[in-house]
Amino acid sequence: MRDAVIVEAVRTPIGKGRPNGSLAHVHPVELLAHTLRTLVERSGVDPALIDDVIGGTVDQVGEQAMNTTRYAVLSAGFPESVPATTVDRQCGSSQQAVHFAAQGVISGAYDLVVACGVESMSCVPMWSNVPAGKDPFGPGVAERYPEGLIPQGISAELIAAKWSISREEMDAFAVESHRKAAAAWESGLFADEVAPLDGVTRDECVRPGSSTEVLAGLKPAYYDPAFGERFPQIDWNVTAGNASPVNDGASAVLITSSETAARLGLRPLARLHSFAVTGSDPLLMLTGVVPASEKVLRKASLTLDDIDLFEVNEAFSSVVLAWRQEMGADLSKVNVHGGAIAIGHPLGASGTRLTTTLVHAMRARGARYALQTMCEAGGLANAMVLEGL
Repeated sequence: MRDAVIVEAVRTPIGKGRPNGSLAHVHPVELLAHTLRTLVERSGVDPALIDDVIGGTVDQVGEQAMNTTRYAVLSAGFPESVPATTVDRQCGSSQQAVHFAAQGVISGAYDLVVACGVESMSCVPMWSNVPAGKDPFGPGVAERYPEGLIPQGISAELIAAKWSISREEMDAFAVESHRKAAAAWESGLFADEVAPLDGVTRDECVRPGSSTEVLAGLKPAYYDPAFGERFPQIDWNVTAGNASPVNDGASAVLITSSETAARLGLRPLARLHSFAVTGSDPLLMLTGVVPASEKVLRKASLTLDDIDLFEVNEAFSSVVLAWRQEMGADLSKVNVHGGAIAIGHPLGASGTRLTTTLVHAMRARGARYALQTMCEAGGLANAMVLEGL
């Protein structure tokens, strides 16, 4: 059976998703086009050989509407014959793009394919795709969950309460994310994955001087008396400091088979070994990373001890810490170059951003197996296992 391998992986620096952010002036199509151009330049492939480009974007409205990935392909200068599509699995959109791309290669539908993603949260703020007063869920969901669904921040608080995760633990985890990301930058570990853009060369949200003392002074980000009455177990410990920021950025990976890589003279970075996607409680919402990780390990016929590195998206500290409690993973192997709390979380780009960071970390550390998983709105999660080559 054919396999699927990653032969190149790049990302932009990640900017603050605010009007004064370092990449706020860059149209989202151009953010993604920059990674696509860099991908083919660094790999040396003829873009005419690319069978498809699959991109993730969450808020597909405004400047990110009308199949953003297609216009990024055109802006990047690829031949008009190269097709593209844009997918939405919320925060896991571009990880899902990786799954689809790899599965297409393994099946023989593709020989060479790009999985990518973009989000400009300064240009298209979160929830821009839901106009005021509109219901994106419908009456059937309202009937099934009569008390109403809840925002992700409340879910993060419920997770902290259920797993007895303290404010101190969440803040300490966040500080460690910044420390690892700052150390990776200082050691040059991001040099091979980051494609500078318009003079922006580094991730804007990494704070080397972050401390638990500073984070302890932040107010709860999601305090709401109504939700407090509904969920009295919440202690209101989630803050802007122990959660991911809003960001601008793009990322892309080039996927092919080992045979095609050899024919084109491309060096595989990692093999895409196994995949899983799961659904879970849409109220807790962000806990799907646990069953997704368990499922992908079963599919891969591996155990937790076989995994050398983990990438678990840091949407909130509580999500990763609850995952660790359930899985029993060694935190020293998790997000070794920092995670989304420090690097940033440009929604649609985050899946392939994690993959990009992970494959380069695998190569730097000689890892045999790695696992990537992401929580997603609506009670969803993706997971995949990568094999070092």
